Amino acid sequence: MIVYQDTKKQFLLDVDLNQIVKKIYDEYIPRFGHTTDAQLRAWQNSMQYMRGVLNTDEIPADAGVAIEYNIQPTSKRIDFLLSGKDSGGNMSAIIVELKQWDHCEVVRDEDGIVETYVGGGERKVAHPSYQAMSYAHLIKDYNEAAQEGPIYLFPCAFLHNYNITPEDPIVDQQYVDYLEEAPVFGSNDFEKLRNFIKKHLSTGDNGDTIFKIEYGRIRPSKMLQDSIVRMLQGKKEFILIDTQKIVYEHAKRIAQKSEFDNKKHVLIVKGGPGTGKTVLAINLLSDFLNEDLSAFYVTKNQAPRAVFKQKLKDGGFKNVFIDTLFMSSGSFIDSATNGIDVLLVDESHRLNEKSGMFSNKGENQTKEIINAAKFSVFFIDEAQRVTLKDKGTIADIKKFADEQDAIVEEIELDSQFRCNGSDGYLAWLDNLLEIRETANANSLEYDYDFRVFDDPNELFSAIVKRNDNNKARVVAGYCWDWIKDGQNNSDVFDITMPEYGFAKSWNLGNTATWAIDPNSIEQIGCIHTCQGLEFDYVGVIIGDDMRYEDGRIVTDSTKRARTDSSLKGLKALIEKDPDEAFETADKIIKNTYRTLMTRGMKGCYVYCTDKALADYLKACLAKLNK
Repeated sequence: MIVYQDTKKQFLLDVDLNQIVKKIYDEYIPRFGHTTDAQLRAWQNSMQYMRGVLNTDEIPADAGVAIEYNIQPTSKRIDFLLSGKDSGGNMSAIIVELKQWDHCEVVRDEDGIVETYVGGGERKVAHPSYQAMSYAHLIKDYNEAAQEGPIYLFPCAFLHNYNITPEDPIVDQQYVDYLEEAPVFGSNDFEKLRNFIKKHLSTGDNGDTIFKIEYGRIRPSKMLQDSIVRMLQGKKEFILIDTQKIVYEHAKRIAQKSEFDNKKHVLIVKGGPGTGKTVLAINLLSDFLNEDLSAFYVTKNQAPRAVFKQKLKDGGFKNVFIDTLFMSSGSFIDSATNGIDVLLVDESHRLNEKSGMFSNKGENQTKEIINAAKFSVFFIDEAQRVTLKDKGTIADIKKFADEQDAIVEEIELDSQFRCNGSDGYLAWLDNLLEIRETANANSLEYDYDFRVFDDPNELFSAIVKRNDNNKARVVAGYCWDWIKDGQNNSDVFDITMPEYGFAKSWNLGNTATWAIDPNSIEQIGCIHTCQGLEFDYVGVIIGDDMRYEDGRIVTDSTKRARTDSSLKGLKALIEKDPDEAFETADKIIKNTYRTLMTRGMKGCYVYCTDKALADYLKACLAKLNK
């Protein structure tokens, strides 16, 4: 998606007539719902400077110009894109990362990171050359037109308020590799930036190259479960962008410090669906192992651990290595204090208090993890707590860290890869389910495929058709009993809707690797089989535990299956504090469907047993398509 697209000639005219910000704004708002005064000022300022750079006959008048180009399938946008052909007639595109900065400081021991004034204070951010370079790599990785064209990409950064001297921190030797791939230009470098553009754009193309990038086929999604073997072999399968890069470098630095300062460290990494929490955890695990640190990936969820183990086993890793690498959250009851260098705790919102099959072992998993490691990293999204036993909270992490004199730091991820990179979909979904009101809930932004079906058979058929490369599944809320009691009996069906002739089984005898089993497309998964994993397309059956009545979303815990343990203990809580009990159950049910409805990278198809809820979803979807 591109907010503004035209030729260089028209861009100059739009700036001269003071129309450029209005044109950007008029296209931006329908897609993203809102902007800020600071963003408007940045557009006004930066476009004037870009006009100055481009105002020469040596840069073709019919060169293509694009502003605010979204890089699918992510939520990241390129500030300014120029296109044309080089002297050999090859398609070329220049990526310009625009910054309002006027200073920065070097951050030692953290690769590709600087510190500057953004967001109301001095903060660590990715070096603009690294940022521009990472955006170019994203296009190369995901856009088939860029690969097959081929389209040659040339990233750079333009800091038009920044007087860059040869000794300036922004061009410190530490960043030389990124500066060579994506040069940085300052307030006195207009001619240098012009020459950079002229070098790669000899003739114009009327934006044809940008058009090919915009409408080029997006490559099949790169999924963590398919890349884990290469990642643990030390190969960089995913380019880390923006806050992902900041977290990655900061965690590596803390791990080094914790080896020598005799202090316990805790890093809390907040992030919603698709922000790369698990990708970061596995990247860090690989690096720490290569540095001979004792490091382990920890999660309560059995499904992602089992899927990763199976993929590694298929990739030739030995069982003894695999089994010790991935640990359950209840493994540290009797661990010695600081006996482990690093614990990377994924899905930390799923941590329990007690451990064991009967929840009668240990004291508190969060406390025990912090005790066991010199450095513990908690990846968390509190809106994905889906059972009464889920006790992982940021407040508890801080409390237990403080009790053990740990140094606590907190960072939030914002780079989004799932749901076609649509932050708008996530905001829309939170509003839709009445989880929270969000400012950006007026658009799905990009081509995220969301559909509501009136027949469960039609939903199932649509997902089966999308099951290319075994990457689509149907899941459901836990409103139907698992009547087979875990037995592999394909003649007995758990989820039945006689009025539609619909009959399917819960995952047959295998919860752990259901997400990748070749024949599991014929079965239906639940929250426990897919949380922490992802698909290209997900079909979600919303059961009777969520309905639409009297103009609002209503949840009903009594409609959960008898075999569902996620709300076990609710009756006792109701007797103790009914208001708290019903509020907690409401959150768990809504969080469950939010989690299920964000497993799909390209699309989410929904069927509701409550017709009123289906009609409500359709009406909300129709408003977006006006």
